Amino acid sequence: MAATGPGLVDCHCHISASDFDSDLDDVLEKAKKANVIALVAVAEHSGEFEKIIQLSERYNGFIQPCLGIHPVQGLSHEDQRSVTLKDLDVALPIIENYKDRLLAIGEVGLDFSPKFAATDEQKEAQRQVLIKQAQLAKRLNLPLNVHSRSAGRPTIRLLQEQGADKVLLHAFDGRPSVAMEGVKAGYFFSIPPSIIRSKELSFFSKKQKLVKQLPLTSICLETDSPVLGPEKQVRNEPCNVSISAEYIAQVKGISVEEVTEITTQNALKLFPKLQDLLQK
Repeated sequence: MAATGPGLVDCHCHISASDFDSDLDDVLEKAKKANVIALVAVAEHSGEFEKIIQLSERYNGFIQPCLGIHPVQGLSHEDQRSVTLKDLDVALPIIENYKDRLLAIGEVGLDFSPKFAATDEQKEAQRQVLIKQAQLAKRLNLPLNVHSRSAGRPTIRLLQEQGADKVLLHAFDGRPSVAMEGVKAGYFFSIPPSIIRSKELSFFSKKQKLVKQLPLTSICLETDSPVLGPEKQVRNEPCNVSISAEYIAQVKGISVEEVTEITTQNALKLFPKLQDLLQK
């Protein structure tokens, strides 16, 4: 039986991932039973754009499409590399073609992990790709769904310089003090279910401090499915977005209903098109 009360929005997931090819209908049914009312499906590379659009058509109103180029490219772990402007050149005409159907531009951003951004040239190429996508989002009046691994402050500063106002920073791994610069700029931060993992891991305890400090009015929910689940190396699914809501409620000392209501209001502010779609 479906849950009652306001619904949850998974503001960042990779529902087009091959991990879901064999049982997508079941995964979506589970999400609906967990009171999820919309999934914001992000892209990483141009090769999955058509699939995301097709899924949004097949599950009209439930899967909301975002197209964008991630700072790390490559179809498998073995061939992952930092993004180049050529990657963006391939993607832009496809984004233009589907611009009226998009909820946001994403997943875009910076990834300064040493593995992907060892040189100044790689970092600069990532910046240029992000700048062009931020300008595109502005022209199309669309929000940005943003990745900022090991690059919290540079990402927030670049977005501010570009005048980006509707921004979601997903699974933010920067310091809470840096996140507060984003809060001042009116940006939102989405929290994945991996937040509940062991407090001994410094990577996750930093994220737990972030939840404590962020005002609820700046928080959204996400799963980043199929990764960042409550258990390591177990496929994450959109239904687990409720785990994020429960954790935030516990940290803030408020009800899960309040977290659900406010985070969904935040998602509607961030993604204005969602409001129209959910009212249909």
